[in-house]
Amino acid sequence: MKNLNEQAALNLSAVREQRPLIHNITNFVVMNYTANALLAMGASPVMAHALNEVEDMVSFAAALVLNIGTLTDDWIAAMIKAGNKASEQRTPIILDPVGSGATALRTHAAKEIIDAARISVIRGNASEILSLRHDNSKTKGVDSIHSVEEAAGAATVLAEELNTRLAITGAVDLVTDGSRMLRVANGHPLMGYVTGTGCTATAVIGAFLAVDDDPLSATATALAYFGLAGEVAGRHAIAPGSFMIQLLDALYTITPQDLQNGAKIEVAG
Repeated sequence: MKNLNEQAALNLSAVREQRPLIHNITNFVVMNYTANALLAMGASPVMAHALNEVEDMVSFAAALVLNIGTLTDDWIAAMIKAGNKASEQRTPIILDPVGSGATALRTHAAKEIIDAARISVIRGNASEILSLRHDNSKTKGVDSIHSVEEAAGAATVLAEELNTRLAITGAVDLVTDGSRMLRVANGHPLMGYVTGTGCTATAVIGAFLAVDDDPLSATATALAYFGLAGEVAGRHAIAPGSFMIQLLDALYTITPQDLQNGAKIEVAG
């Protein structure tokens, strides 16, 4: 496998040089912050969810981010419509199944989107990811698994079944396509005290997917970059409010060389 620290630096440089348009259909809670995060890292965000414009918008986007955090029936329809268009164009799609497994609406919506579109990456916590299994999934019976490490084996099977890459984020992130597995150890405890950091990680992955043809390395390097930004922010902030602002500043100030030196990506045996 290629040197992922070097690839992380190349991906960040490419985002800043190309300024890819990232089409987000995301939730009300994080819309402003994720847009600012994408701008800070060098990408170009657009937040468009109207049913009668999503096809036009995604037609010139470099990646599509779908986030089910605040669902309505119209938003689900818009996500499926945009996902279909992106799939036709082979535009990378990342899905964030926020709260899947908590309610029937969220679980069904996530599965419907997966069935309808060609999803490149699904990012969530262990419970969200494992809720996506089908009735005949070989991962059945793991409802009690909620930690990243305990979910590793099930995630490998599930990635193959869903024909995608899974990113399970936690204290140490896990990324797998069913045959390869990577762990990313960057991050800071204060990231758990600011709403939307997981959703922002998803948007950052979307930007890296726009410049890296390998979704597995795009995902791992994006998580390393976002986690490193958390580490940098944590050096300057002692509480969630200041940390939230420092995180945006870190996304802007981290250089490709900083990322190459600071990324903590390991190939799992």
